[in-house]
Amino acid sequence: MTLKKRLFRWMKILVIIYCIIGIGLYYLQDKILFHPKVLPADYRMSFDFPFKEVNIPYSANSVMNIIQFTTVDTAVKGVILYFHGNKENTIRYAPAAPSFTKYGWEVWMLDYPGFGKSTGQLTEETLYKWSLTYYQLARARFEPSKIIIYGRSMGSGIAAQLASVRDCRYLILESAYYSFPSIFNTYFPIYPYRKMIHFEFPTYKYLKAVHAPIICFHGTADEIIPYRNGEKLIPILKENDEFVTIRSATHNDLGTFEVYTRKIDSLLK
Repeated sequence: MTLKKRLFRWMKILVIIYCIIGIGLYYLQDKILFHPKVLPADYRMSFDFPFKEVNIPYSANSVMNIIQFTTVDTAVKGVILYFHGNKENTIRYAPAAPSFTKYGWEVWMLDYPGFGKSTGQLTEETLYKWSLTYYQLARARFEPSKIIIYGRSMGSGIAAQLASVRDCRYLILESAYYSFPSIFNTYFPIYPYRKMIHFEFPTYKYLKAVHAPIICFHGTADEIIPYRNGEKLIPILKENDEFVTIRSATHNDLGTFEVYTRKIDSLLK
């Protein structure tokens, strides 16, 4: 076999491999992006701090499950609407609640469709609609000045969208991304990511319409959403917004760094 034929043969093999991986990424991307842990409807939630569980029938085929972590303070300052990441359910993120409730703020955590005890189809449009219902529930008790919208990782895009259409005291983003396609491009740069990915979550677009103060936290050692992706949001921020860089912090340990706790303390006190 001549060198030319061998090269042509290898080119065909590489093209086939490229196509197989691309097809797999297209059809399996939801499983790659989201890692929910389903809980049975009769599962009994248990935490070491006060909470209430709320189930809201959203449609004939979906139920929103919200865990409301309450505060022991008699005078509640307000509520933090917490949008969590792409893994498991609220049980995974509940340990963050006491760092907020100790200052008199309630923390509500919403599970997305298919996460925990929430049911329904997970789509970007559904998540935006659910977030509005979530906000309306909070507005039944709190004025916008007493509502903080908080987005962690995947939840940062949902939180940013909500803050772009509803007023709040602060929008706080932890390990935020520029957009979902930009993250896809980070891991699979050789594919036409804009045509392949089903979810947009264009955080950058929503931040332009947010009037509330924005505070972003991002670790320089983030192995899931690279720091270079998060820092692309800096030019979009308003003059008084903040992008807090946390040196050596990874995706899941920002809360252990003093620079994070000191800033959160100053906001909630």
